[in-house]
Amino acid sequence: MTRSTIGLVLLLIAALDLAACSSEPPASPKPAEKALASVGGREGSLGTVYVTNELGGDLSVVDVATEKVIATIPLGKRPRGLRASADGALLYVALTGSPFAPPGVDESTLPPPDKLADGIGVVDVKARKLLKVIPGGSDPEQVEVSADGTRLFVANEDVALASVLDVKSDKVVATVKVGRDPEGVNIRPDGTEVYVTSETDNAVYVIDALKPRLLKKILVGPRPRSTTFLPDSSRAYVPAEEGALIVVLDTKTRAEITRIPLAGEMQRPMGGVMSPDGKFLYMTTGRGKTVVIIDTATNQVIGSVEVGERPWGIAISRDGSRLFTANGPGGDLSIVDTATRRVTARIKVGDRPWGVVFLP
Repeated sequence: MTRSTIGLVLLLIAALDLAACSSEPPASPKPAEKALASVGGREGSLGTVYVTNELGGDLSVVDVATEKVIATIPLGKRPRGLRASADGALLYVALTGSPFAPPGVDESTLPPPDKLADGIGVVDVKARKLLKVIPGGSDPEQVEVSADGTRLFVANEDVALASVLDVKSDKVVATVKVGRDPEGVNIRPDGTEVYVTSETDNAVYVIDALKPRLLKKILVGPRPRSTTFLPDSSRAYVPAEEGALIVVLDTKTRAEITRIPLAGEMQRPMGGVMSPDGKFLYMTTGRGKTVVIIDTATNQVIGSVEVGERPWGIAISRDGSRLFTANGPGGDLSIVDTATRRVTARIKVGDRPWGVVFLP
């Protein structure tokens, strides 16, 4: 064989090898690549959770499908309670310049409040930015939206008032005297009454939501924190943190029906949410680290889920399949599967998460 013939043979062999390589199937994706592919396109498919971070001064935006923080929105000093507008386009956040005071602190040792920081932050959900801060009275702690979306109701903690804001004018149009250290402010599902809890007076103040005025003061247990209603507005559930119990009220007679004691060490009921069908009440227990589950047909505790360090704020998905809790000292958000009653994820958010809102 001549040298030229050998050269041609070698070239032919190289060409055949190249063709064989090009026809080989692509390598299987690595596990990490598979995980990314499975998440791709799902962002927003299961809804979004918004978490106020009291000491961080910001709002964490958490995508439920990917279980990740997808944005952080600066707000101002000590954001706590928050609510969504009726159309879900805006979030209203209670901001306060009053100094942070953990349980048991001597308030006389605290610095003076920064009143210029008090207000209600208005957040554009789509743009993910703070639009403005509107007046909300002194030291706002929690905020509620009227059924028609035209007014806000604010608990003003340091002056024992509930303020009523007109959304169109961004002005306080009325105030109602309530008990000392008002905290929870929750509107009945039928939109007719607002319940404001007074931590120090151990009472709930019922306010006419249409013509703001005090209708009734109802004594409950020690340090009531919030109110959760049945979907038909017939009953209200008020947690008494220092009594380790939940007081059940008839909203028509405004009288107590029964009390639900919570067994176990350090059970401190704080924030509640109702299942969409009204069958179950879910209540955070603060230092108890759990969410307790109450059957509303029997008003009995039927279970609990350990979620994290001192859970306070709580929300539920539109279909009732998931719970979301803000765990303050832990700095995270827990997601709970309501069918299995198990925590499926704990997501790091900001510094001292406090309030939670879910939007589909």
